[in-house]
Amino acid sequence: MADQGIKTILVTGPTGYIGGRLIPRLLAGGYRVRALARHPENLEGRPWTGSVDIYKGDVFCGAGLDEALKGADAAYYLIHSMADTADFEAFEEVSARNFARAAKAAGVKKVVYLGGLGGDAASLSHHLHSRHRVGEILRQAGLNVVEFRAAIIVGSGSISFEMIRYMAERLPFIPCARCMRDTLCQPLAIRDVLAYLAAAMGSRAADGKIVEVGGSAVHPYRELMSIYAETRGLRRVFFSCPFWSPALCARLVGLITPVPAVLAKPLLESLKNDVVCSSDDALRLFPEIKPLDYRTAVQYALMRVAENNVETSWTTAYEPHYAKPCSFIDTEGLILQDHFITVEAQAESVFRVFSGIGGERGWFYAQWLWDPKAFQDRLIGGVGMRRGRRHPDTIHQGEVLDFWRVERVVEGRMLLLRAEMKLPGKGWLQFETKPQNETSSVLRMTAYFEPRGFLGNLYWYCLYPVHTFIFRGLLGEIRRRALALPPAN
Repeated sequence: MADQGIKTILVTGPTGYIGGRLIPRLLAGGYRVRALARHPENLEGRPWTGSVDIYKGDVFCGAGLDEALKGADAAYYLIHSMADTADFEAFEEVSARNFARAAKAAGVKKVVYLGGLGGDAASLSHHLHSRHRVGEILRQAGLNVVEFRAAIIVGSGSISFEMIRYMAERLPFIPCARCMRDTLCQPLAIRDVLAYLAAAMGSRAADGKIVEVGGSAVHPYRELMSIYAETRGLRRVFFSCPFWSPALCARLVGLITPVPAVLAKPLLESLKNDVVCSSDDALRLFPEIKPLDYRTAVQYALMRVAENNVETSWTTAYEPHYAKPCSFIDTEGLILQDHFITVEAQAESVFRVFSGIGGERGWFYAQWLWDPKAFQDRLIGGVGMRRGRRHPDTIHQGEVLDFWRVERVVEGRMLLLRAEMKLPGKGWLQFETKPQNETSSVLRMTAYFEPRGFLGNLYWYCLYPVHTFIFRGLLGEIRRRALALPPAN
């Protein structure tokens, strides 16, 4: 319930991991929501876009802030700069000062900020120190600030959790420095983070306070990876590593995982600091929120894959790089192989072609590679291609299509297939077309793979050249067939 006359709320960082999930909660709470983004076009297609007032702006430059905050009763500050520059501390300070000035001038009644745990000590890492410093800047401006401080946020897509995920998934033998054995962490599930953030807007008791939030248990970092591996059914061996260099380890993380070294380094530096709640203020101020334990939080984080919810998690997190006809991206626990071409035909014609793939028509290109794969799948107890499809021209969600299941259909635009063949992981194949103008369109083909452990990753990387050959040829064949069709009425 709204408090202090708060009706209109600005959310900064709406394209980010937290902001994009918080907005629908605020809308459900009856608030009028605004969103400030550097690239508003990246918000297109979200289920809530039509219910939000979107402003173009840049907090670091100060652009668009005054307009977005004018008439706003409250705001969420959910911005960080680690991914933008190695000198993120200076960037974050400038951004915080710009926002604080504009919020104060606009008469904002409440600012909710999500920072990081860790004691206020000189030994804090640069990352944690910067998180604390941003909170200080917001308060020094005279704003009513509710600052939540959290450790690792457990949820698919959270960068800290993804580092744990990839290390446990891809390394059968995991090096373990002393800080990973001794330093303590109190991870918090993403659903609990969102619950705290949303509840703060209706709470007077939390006004002006720093509230430390964490899950129901404390673990050393090594244990976090061990619990993740157990949850995934992976056997992992940890061995002592006497040498510890955040810079060197960041480069290793950059090689093993999709997390870039520039982003991994400040996070790894923070391993020297315990990130544990020093008070029970969160439980006292928000007694209705019962934080999950880490193991349960991991299970919820992985449930996205178990429920085959890829299109809702990936379409909001990934933006196609149309400047490149082919891209290979490894992020959020999924490997993504993306190809696109321009087709001199209407999008409706392109959709008619790819929605008719499979069954008696076959797979358009390199059928001599599809057939052995189907035969191999049958040999190991899989479904093979014998099931075909219900109708040669029409397709509906939930139907069988050879050794795929139709996960989602957007008529005239998109077809998402989920693999039901036996694989060392879970796979999806998506066809999508978008109009470029009245006579041409863009055809995009994307393969998603959720590998299971080391063998799953090895399988996909070994097949990458084969997939590239097939996908490029398949796109060309779809284009040829679309050009041969009469224009759609």
